[in-house]
Amino acid sequence: MASGERSLRAMVEHWLAPDPAKPVRVTQFRNRRGRRERYVRIETFRTERPIAMFFFRHEDGIWRVFPPGRKRPAMCVPD
Repeated sequence: MASGERSLRAMVEHWLAPDPAKPVRVTQFRNRRGRRERYVRIETFRTERPIAMFFFRHEDGIWRVFPPGRKRPAMCVPD
């Protein structure tokens, strides 16, 4: 997918393929920018059972199905 196709709506349609007759709901979300925790839990129904997925927003603004990597200590050499 190109970066323009990585909106939350596009990701939900890609992974869950929602049926127009069955609603898609946001059942949980968190937006802690200071701690870089931004995610939503989306739920829909298939064959009368709920299916849910988490979508995580990365620093580049793209939603993905895996959480962003943690910042690790790094060393650099001054120029």
